[in-house]
Amino acid sequence: MNNIPKPDISSAFAIEDVHKIREWHYEKRKGMTPQEICADTRKGAERFLGFLSSPIDFSIQEEVNRRIESVCQ
Repeated sequence: MNNIPKPDISSAFAIEDVHKIREWHYEKRKGMTPQEICADTRKGAERFLGFLSSPIDFSIQEEVNRRIESVCQ
């Protein structure tokens, strides 16, 4: 996978920051196979889900897993 450095995001989180993030994702994934993209997405989703801790969040985890599976088939 590409080791493109993450963009610097301003504390105001302006539209320019959204453009930086989208460009970063494009550059990071442009040479990846579909399987590598799925693995990268899964890694990010698992990291995000690690931040969720309350039992109510498990429904979100199930939905995210279902969506990832539907895309990665």
